[in-house]
Amino acid sequence: MSYQQLKGTGVALVTPFTDDGGIDHDALEKLAAQVVKAGVDFLVALGTTAETPTLSLQERKDVLATVMRVANGEVPVVCGIGGNNTAETVEMLKEMDLRGVDAILSVAPYYNRPTQEGMYQHFSAIAENTSKPIILYNVPARTGSNLLPATVIRLANKFNNIVAIKEASGNMAQCLELMHDKPDNFIVLSGDDNLALAHMAIGMEGIISVAANCYTKDMTDIINLAIVGKFDKARRIFYKILPGIDLLFADGNPAGVKCVLSHMGLCKQNLRLPLVPVSEGVDTSIKKFMAATH
Repeated sequence: MSYQQLKGTGVALVTPFTDDGGIDHDALEKLAAQVVKAGVDFLVALGTTAETPTLSLQERKDVLATVMRVANGEVPVVCGIGGNNTAETVEMLKEMDLRGVDAILSVAPYYNRPTQEGMYQHFSAIAENTSKPIILYNVPARTGSNLLPATVIRLANKFNNIVAIKEASGNMAQCLELMHDKPDNFIVLSGDDNLALAHMAIGMEGIISVAANCYTKDMTDIINLAIVGKFDKARRIFYKILPGIDLLFADGNPAGVKCVLSHMGLCKQNLRLPLVPVSEGVDTSIKKFMAATH
């Protein structure tokens, strides 16, 4: 697969859990199959939305195997492998069975708050230890460190396998700088569902979306319309679901999306501590939104 297929709508799959805390592979299989049927362009397993830090190594292997089985070579699969311990992240690249995986999504190191040089060295080590295409992931609201455009471009120019970024800084000026200065063949994907349309308007080529777990057709339609410049139609859909997107994050991710999926009958509202289900008030608001739009 060419990494250029990693455009359009990717979905950052949640990890469904059973009532006793185990992985609900039946629900994961059902969810992955449903989003593929609804038109997503690629699947992302073991991203941060998947509560991956709470999964054991064996659980991570099992989740990836389930997603790979559903994809069956028909849609690309991206596997999340990242962290704030560079050596451990490099070891994870060796531990995971990445045969058939099309790319790696690697989040910027969190909590440690490395300098730009530290992040450059971190991603350099990852790039040197895999031949897989790498999608960087910048999400400073969660990590506490901001992967700046100059560092992204330095990495892209140095390593042929650093091919894309999921950009979730929420800073449009920074996004514009990145789009202006990036290499021509470097892919920039939105990492903010509520900014997706604005990101597409400045030239991003797709999204890795949380909302696509549950608002799959709407999100894929928005992105597909934006790709061909039909922003009037895209806007109508986007503003229809924007209140629902905001509700997904009102009590944190993935609590909101698991709430919606539970009301859709796709998975239970089970999370692993320290995450907990949404409040009763947010649950009520989500149900009202779903009733009003379906």
